[in-house]
Amino acid sequence: MPMKRSQQLAGLGAPLIGLGGIFTAIFIHRSWWSLTDNAISDLGKVNLPYNWVMNVSLVVTAILGIYYAIGLFKEAKHPTMKLGICIFILGLVFLAGIGIFPEGTSPHYYVSWGFFITASLGIMVAGVGLYLGGEKQLGIITAIILVFSWILALWAMKVFKGVAVSEFIGIFGMITWHYMILAKILKEEKKVFCSL
Repeated sequence: MPMKRSQQLAGLGAPLIGLGGIFTAIFIHRSWWSLTDNAISDLGKVNLPYNWVMNVSLVVTAILGIYYAIGLFKEAKHPTMKLGICIFILGLVFLAGIGIFPEGTSPHYYVSWGFFITASLGIMVAGVGLYLGGEKQLGIITAIILVFSWILALWAMKVFKGVAVSEFIGIFGMITWHYMILAKILKEEKKVFCSL
């Protein structure tokens, strides 16, 4: 079943909204926030003025991402790919949790780690599904993106006082994979349209 146009648009816009909220929050709090000394979550902490700028954008991003991923699930051909997408959806639920339970609340630590771990695991399983489903090149690229992102992120955690650099490395790895898959879907749809 082909993905709905609205799901494609949700997939296109979700990362832009999330990053837009984060970068707007960085701009608002530029007098004290530092890429090397802080965490991204510091921009949404409890009682911080304008903390909603980032927190709301993360929740909206998660909702749009889940809507897109449901369409991706329907398009997936291999059961392992479907399983990976389900795990990735759980990661997006944790992403919403970061906005709902900002820094300064007890669940925040768990939803933050939950997002990075389950989203990464979902991408890894989906990558295996791509490989087993005949998309060997995309499966290999998925593995490269994941391994490279985690190695760089762990390195950054040791080098910098804050974790924002590590978080951005992980986020950009996920976004790169996401747009790679979305581009594949749009390319296949164009082929079908042109053959009619």
